[in-house]
Amino acid sequence: MLENYYRELVCFLNARLGNRQVAEDVVHDAYLRVLERTSDAPIEQPRAFLYRTALNLVIDDHRRNTLRQAESLDVLDSEERYFTPSPQSALDHGQRLDMLQRALAELPPLCRESFLLRKIEGLSHPEIAKQLGISRALVEKHIVNAMKHCRIRMRQWEER
Repeated sequence: MLENYYRELVCFLNARLGNRQVAEDVVHDAYLRVLERTSDAPIEQPRAFLYRTALNLVIDDHRRNTLRQAESLDVLDSEERYFTPSPQSALDHGQRLDMLQRALAELPPLCRESFLLRKIEGLSHPEIAKQLGISRALVEKHIVNAMKHCRIRMRQWEER
């Protein structure tokens, strides 16, 4: 049901941000946020919820960038030391990466390739469509399906 709003939301954000690639990234992140919801309550107005989530991500990013520009290099340097991962969190990260690779391996080839070309190579949807010889709508559908699949599988494996 949420997939129906993908293109509409990308166009909406592109008009406000002036950058289609950034708009697509925000929409992908919004879909992930919605998929990662911990509440079991149904979303009464999915379109409005998705739009609000995307706009919140844009606002959060803007706030972060504004704060970053005002901070001194000393603060940023101390943050880097503070956020250096512990050996345990590095192990957790490695395990999560392994789970993600296993989940991606379960996807059909075009779905997996669409996802990787977008998230790893940073290609736009039209570039992916051209490279894979499929429609842009199918690229969008593959990417959303890949994100859903990975999220579901990782949750299943983490619960074990």
